[in-house]
Amino acid sequence: MKPSARRIRPTGSPSRTFDEKTQVQALDRTQPVLPVTFAATEKRTHDYVRHGTTNLFAALNVTTGEVLGECRPNRNGASFLAFLKRAVKPHAGKEIHVVLDNLSTHTTPDVKAWLAKNPHVHFHFTPVGSSWLNQIEIWFGIITRQSIRRGTFASVNVLVKQIRDYISSWNENAKPFTWTATADEILVKVRLVQTSVKKRRMVGPVISIR
Repeated sequence: MKPSARRIRPTGSPSRTFDEKTQVQALDRTQPVLPVTFAATEKRTHDYVRHGTTNLFAALNVTTGEVLGECRPNRNGASFLAFLKRAVKPHAGKEIHVVLDNLSTHTTPDVKAWLAKNPHVHFHFTPVGSSWLNQIEIWFGIITRQSIRRGTFASVNVLVKQIRDYISSWNENAKPFTWTATADEILVKVRLVQTSVKKRRMVGPVISIR
């Protein structure tokens, strides 16, 4: 389905964007991080200790900007379905639109069976290679930069608490994301990329023989 061919969210219907940030690592530096001072930048050791991973399931309310998040040890169809049920529960009986990518865990037989029993929940898949259209991806980038990447975590539990605290803080002053690029501007860039890809295919591989 082309993004311009259909309205994703009819007026009055809630919309959520879903995705998973998988294998979030609980990394602990071998030495304490030295904070920024007036005379020096932040310093940290190049080596670290891995204490395990977690998988962050998240759903963004595109109207309010609020995020529902949940960390689980596994990323599979069962975990996704459990999180989906939790996310749509407040809207029981109402039409709700879910934007997500084409990951196989989103279309397992159990998920399809649940959707058949809950026809008020509508899935809208982003085109292949266009996950950036899913606004939860924007939020994943923000939490990574502001809370995860620069953190040090002595255990997975510490990491999970950090994520939960960040979500709580985010929701206290949540605001929806607003697209600043018009559809025409985006399509122009898409056509430029398509043209570039076609030219590369026509040129073919370059082989150097010595």
